Amino acid sequence: MEIRFYKYQGTGNDFIIIDDRSNNFDISQQTLVQKMCHRHFGIGADGMILLRNHSQYDFEMVYFNSDGRLGSMCGNGGRCIVQFAKDLGIIPADKVVFFVASDGLHEAYMKENLIYLKMQDVYEIESSSTYYFLNTGSPHHIEFVTGLDELNVYERGRRIRYDDYYHKIGGTNVNFAELGRNNTVSVRTYERGVENETYSCGTGVTAVALTTYFKGFESPVKVYTKGGILSVSFEKTEKGFENIYLIGPAEFVFEGIYKFKR
Repeated sequence: MEIRFYKYQGTGNDFIIIDDRSNNFDISQQTLVQKMCHRHFGIGADGMILLRNHSQYDFEMVYFNSDGRLGSMCGNGGRCIVQFAKDLGIIPADKVVFFVASDGLHEAYMKENLIYLKMQDVYEIESSSTYYFLNTGSPHHIEFVTGLDELNVYERGRRIRYDDYYHKIGGTNVNFAELGRNNTVSVRTYERGVENETYSCGTGVTAVALTTYFKGFESPVKVYTKGGILSVSFEKTEKGFENIYLIGPAEFVFEGIYKFKR
């Protein structure tokens, strides 16, 4: 058996993308997804994305974590699949795109080689003296720290990710953020499903940017990740945060054919 795949990355968050408009890929093949995403025995990726037809919108995004399980919304993956759809010629480069993901409908557009991805509105944010928790398509625990570069993100993030408090939602993604000057913030993220620190996390960057509002920041917020720079714009309303956009590059890396035995 063989599968044609395309590799894309958004600020170092990398994905295997498959044009599955024919619906040939069996989404129950958890082991196959694991093998394809494996850094040493496969192609290597933080996750896999299927592009599928949708009866009402431009396409559907089906996202898998690198552990092979169907995942929640992935912001950088969302930007990458929009770039992929434009590269395939499914949609014109100047067209506003509408697609369905695990958390519902999204829209996106391209401007000056950046993908502007509209995220879901956020109306509920849990907070304490030490952390924030919110869902931006995926659940995110956020702690503001000093000395971010020296922090052991794997050890500390893993402990929070598997804390009993988050057990009821299947664990959480964990972000550590350090405030900078002029509406800038640096972020490092431990991602569930990858079970390690990633170079960037789009829904995590979005979550952190929103919580900087409570630190006196204004939209847009520039966010530094290990893999590059993203921006998040938003409107603060009486209900919460609306018109949220995750903004950044999405780039083709390579394509190939993955051959395997059943």
